[in-house]
Amino acid sequence: MTITDLNLIDIRRHLHAHPELSLDEFETQRYLKNIVTAWQSSWLTIREIPALPTALLVRLTGKHPKRTIGYRADIDALPITEETGLPFSSERAGVMHACGHDIHMTVALGVLAHFAEQQPEDNMVFLFQPAEEEHAGGKQLYELGTFVDEWRPDEFYALHDQPAMPAGQIATRQGTLFAGSAEIHLTIKGQGGHAAFPHRSQDVIVAAAAFVMQVQTIVSRNVDPVHGGVVTVGMVQAGNIGNVIPNEAKLAGTIRAFDQSELEMMQQRVREIAQGLATVYGVEFDLQLEQGGYWPVNNDPDITREFIQYMANDDEIDFTTCEPAMTGEDFGYIINQIPGTMFWLGVGDVDHSLHDSRLSPNETAIETGVKAIIKYLSWRMSA
Repeated sequence: MTITDLNLIDIRRHLHAHPELSLDEFETQRYLKNIVTAWQSSWLTIREIPALPTALLVRLTGKHPKRTIGYRADIDALPITEETGLPFSSERAGVMHACGHDIHMTVALGVLAHFAEQQPEDNMVFLFQPAEEEHAGGKQLYELGTFVDEWRPDEFYALHDQPAMPAGQIATRQGTLFAGSAEIHLTIKGQGGHAAFPHRSQDVIVAAAAFVMQVQTIVSRNVDPVHGGVVTVGMVQAGNIGNVIPNEAKLAGTIRAFDQSELEMMQQRVREIAQGLATVYGVEFDLQLEQGGYWPVNNDPDITREFIQYMANDDEIDFTTCEPAMTGEDFGYIINQIPGTMFWLGVGDVDHSLHDSRLSPNETAIETGVKAIIKYLSWRMSA
């Protein structure tokens, strides 16, 4: 496939039909690599990372480089059974691009194709990143020393599709766009027994119920009301029958906040509540809190100001500013190390949210997004 016969809709549909889970994106990586390799651009270099073999980086050497501009697209899918009924629905049972990463990859390829054909002024690094949904692939790549020397961008950009926005609309904001998040994994162990003799047991269900209720006070009593936060327990498992007190309960949930220091404070409060309840109920709390690379997405003020001014002043681009969202994104880790900007791209499916088994983005957003990003980056490199 050459640049001139690049069909972005066909590419998106192929990617959508062949989703792969985090760290298992081998076919996806090969497909992307084969497309880029076929272009044979003299200023294009492809790089793979042996320690994270599903990652793919592409570097373009600029004509008169003043900086290196980075652009990232995530490539993994979710363990969701697709229910869209589309003719190009997922061919893998229980796996779906329900977060729109097929759109992310396709837009990135469209932008990359333009600059592979028309040499950019500045150097560019495109990152097709695995494991955004799980395992924080962005942080893994950073800690592997991927972004050094000529492969280190001076500024990084990325988008996330947004079904609630009109197809092709672009939005971002100064400050924090997405929250940071940490996972809660809790196992409570006690002494099970007959339901008729609770005094002879250590009831893990009562302890679990207390934990669920107590952590709800963290946001209401420890987080500044104007900042906001979330503590949600989304999974509770215990017991098999109503007349037996089980000896183990498992809970899982999420903690989210717009500020990293508040997120760390909330995690500490969860630890303290768990320690206290273990003593009160005489049970064992095995608590694991995992943040990994899911830091708040803090847009760089100077880069974002330039991005907003350009997008808002171009009459051909549908741009708006937006409110922050509790969405989690491991791009937050990258742009806490390298300044950058993340933004929404509307895909016009107001009836379905991200991670919905029926999510069906409007594909017209692809071309619109590609054109807007090319225009902005070309302007940025000429400034």
